[in-house]
Amino acid sequence: MRDYLHTTLDKNEMFEMGSTALAHIGDAVFELMVRGNLCKNGKRKAKELHKNTVLSVSASAQEKATEKIIPLLTDEERDIFLRGRNAKVNTLPKHATPETYHTATAFEALWGYLYLTGSYDRLNELFDIINA
Repeated sequence: MRDYLHTTLDKNEMFEMGSTALAHIGDAVFELMVRGNLCKNGKRKAKELHKNTVLSVSASAQEKATEKIIPLLTDEERDIFLRGRNAKVNTLPKHATPETYHTATAFEALWGYLYLTGSYDRLNELFDIINA
């Protein structure tokens, strides 16, 4: 049986993917980590879980998270981040400036890249830094 939870790609396959595709998977990975962390830390009511998740995964929250981790990124991670920030996006959300949205897309692309390369320890390390 195929393992859909731990999909990995080699770096050549990764560079063939568009930044928005990396951001697509990265968005889901980051949200899953946020949701798991909220549940683990005692948040139990669905309404409260949803509210806190939305606050944590918003473009502005991802922009703030980026400020914490950007100095710690490797050259390779920084390259992925910059590719994501420069990605052409067709729509912008109502509650984010173009700069904030591009930063959030870059953040999600980095998360997608780390997930798809199987860098789970690095994801956890960066997530801990964001939540410190």
